[in-house]
Amino acid sequence: MNIKMPEFDVKKFVKGAGSTLSRVVQLTEEKLGTSEKTEMDARFEHLSERSDSAKLWTEKIMRDTEAALIPNPANRMEDFIFEKIEKQKPKRLSNLEYLGLDMIEGGGEFGQDGPYGSALIKVGQAEQKLGSCERDFIGSAGMYYIQPLKKFLEGEMKTITKEKGVLESKRLDLDACKNRVRKARSMIGQQAAERDLRVAQSEFDRQAEITKLLLEGISTTQATHLRYLHSFVEAQVRYYGQCNKIMSDLQRELVSMRPPTPRLRVNSEDVDLTCGPPYLSKFQTQDSSQHYQQTITLHPAALAASSGGKSPLSITPETFPIVDDSVIAALVADSDPNDISVL
Repeated sequence: MNIKMPEFDVKKFVKGAGSTLSRVVQLTEEKLGTSEKTEMDARFEHLSERSDSAKLWTEKIMRDTEAALIPNPANRMEDFIFEKIEKQKPKRLSNLEYLGLDMIEGGGEFGQDGPYGSALIKVGQAEQKLGSCERDFIGSAGMYYIQPLKKFLEGEMKTITKEKGVLESKRLDLDACKNRVRKARSMIGQQAAERDLRVAQSEFDRQAEITKLLLEGISTTQATHLRYLHSFVEAQVRYYGQCNKIMSDLQRELVSMRPPTPRLRVNSEDVDLTCGPPYLSKFQTQDSSQHYQQTITLHPAALAASSGGKSPLSITPETFPIVDDSVIAALVADSDPNDISVL
């Protein structure tokens, strides 16, 4: 059985090695300041700087977005490996879904007929819904924002970086030829160096034009990235809207399950009351919901208005137990029990 070995082009290898050595020498001389360097025009330099800036900030934004969506770096690394091998991310429960499962299980252990157990189950179910919404949001953000940015970096930006590297090589070859022309001693050597210089100049000009066209295309990608950003914001709005609805529904359910407890409202803040005999029960009123209500107004000297008058502090105990003077006096600093009046 004859195995055909690949042909080895010695001339091509020697030429490549010679070009590499020439570039290294030229670059070293430029660093030492003993050789001139061909400078690009201002327009090209501006486009190149914009390209570098676009690459830098796109990478940072993409990484930060991934970190915001998946804070655990181990999970991000796992997703990266699975995408490379399995071409898809692994399926895992979110922290909210784990929390919801434990709450539901704990609620069952405490007793789903009891107030605490039933509330735990309700909250656990809501947490599971939040986790599901979160997973959908992460998927949408990844598909419509992160993946396009990653494709841009791995496609257009990688091509630009490669072509800029080729251009730098052509520039080094051109400057090396210029140096050989200046250092030529004989007529024949001068002619050969000038011929090499014309070839190097032509190759450099062609590569500079190719690279410039690619760099100019960067500005058009911003309009595309703007659409991706709008998609990301829309996904966020949809996600937080769903979360708000879930939590609002949960709050209403919990309020409907709450047992009646004595409460004291002080300046729009509820204070639970578990002690104190009924206070001036003859002023209690009963509404259609069979709830008792009494309004007490305090006039503490500490709450005097800037005009010199007194600013009343409205206290409304809801449901039937009403507090006595000592409890109210303890709630408001510097209040005189004699200043307490009932309306």
